[in-house]
Amino acid sequence: MPSAKHSGKPPAEIVAYTDGGARGNPGPAAYGVVIQSADGHPVAQLHKYLGEATNNEAEYQGLLAALEYALEHDVCSLRVFSDSELLVRQILKQYKVKSGGLRPLYERAQEMIGRLKAFSIAHVRREQNREADRLVNQAIDGHFSPQRHRERTTRNDEC
Repeated sequence: MPSAKHSGKPPAEIVAYTDGGARGNPGPAAYGVVIQSADGHPVAQLHKYLGEATNNEAEYQGLLAALEYALEHDVCSLRVFSDSELLVRQILKQYKVKSGGLRPLYERAQEMIGRLKAFSIAHVRREQNREADRLVNQAIDGHFSPQRHRERTTRNDEC
């Protein structure tokens, strides 16, 4: 389950800044999503460690998390901004999805997009997506933190 920080009920229209990353390709991966109201007020932050994945798979997981959030909260309109040109162009059907690993993620995204009343996606430069990138790194760093591993070891010893 993704980690989320919420601030009240989502508005009818939301904006999501999504990012995904992998350290190595493939490697330890995560996504981060910053959700705002149309006027820029914070609504939620989502991030999740994914395990071993490619950078592009992590980018898609971020988009899927934003779509899932919108559908679960009865949002009518979702605007997505991503720094992954590949993801944006594939979702807009400007690029074909050639990777077998991305095909099911793409198909799931298209199905979810079809359930929204309004959807748009646009490419932004990395500098405009810093907060989502920070969440990606937080998820990966949190997974590998010494505190987390110490707690895991303690729990395993008690079993």
